[in-house]
Amino acid sequence: MKNLFSMDGGLFRFLSGLADMMILNIIFLICCIPVVTIGAAVTSLSYVMLKMRDNEEGYIVRSFFKAFKMNFKQSTLIWLMLLFFAVVLGLDFYLLSNMTGMLAQVMRVLVYMGGIIWLMIFLYVFPLQSRFYNSIRNTLKNAVLLSLANFPKTLSMIVLVVAAVVVTMWNGTTFWYGLLFWFMFGFATIAFLNSFLLHGILKKMMPKEEDEAEAGKEERI
Repeated sequence: MKNLFSMDGGLFRFLSGLADMMILNIIFLICCIPVVTIGAAVTSLSYVMLKMRDNEEGYIVRSFFKAFKMNFKQSTLIWLMLLFFAVVLGLDFYLLSNMTGMLAQVMRVLVYMGGIIWLMIFLYVFPLQSRFYNSIRNTLKNAVLLSLANFPKTLSMIVLVVAAVVVTMWNGTTFWYGLLFWFMFGFATIAFLNSFLLHGILKKMMPKEEDEAEAGKEERI
């Protein structure tokens, strides 16, 4: 019992981790407000959560903002491309919602598939950007290949995200509690849980001869 309430005890570590998650979540939301900066914010959150997964997070706020600055340009360009396709998919879904017939059904299926592919890329591309130097083209290509090669883990991440959204939108009560959850911990919690699935996948992409280059990037952050 004494150890439980000590500085190194389980309760203190839990409360400290909870506070870190809250701080990161709020910083993330603030950085997402301009919309165009969402890519850099997701990249930074992914970076810190992957470090937390390895118990190497250090100063989380400083790590977040240094990662934000370092990856801002490329992450923003990637996000703007994804945003463009998201808008296209959204418009297609809206236009098809009032259409009937076999062709409309086929097109709706294609739009749904496009949405799933978009989410698969989104789940991988920013963690990849946070850990590896690469061109935008190769980062996107690797995101597609990894999402398909590790489909069971990809599906688990998709289910986690979709389930969280569905529960939030279930009814009026869950909506308001859900909003509170997303504002306080939600995005950081999802990123942290996904980091356990992404960790092993990203480690496989780091051959020994590339460890020093990756370590160099992390030292800069």
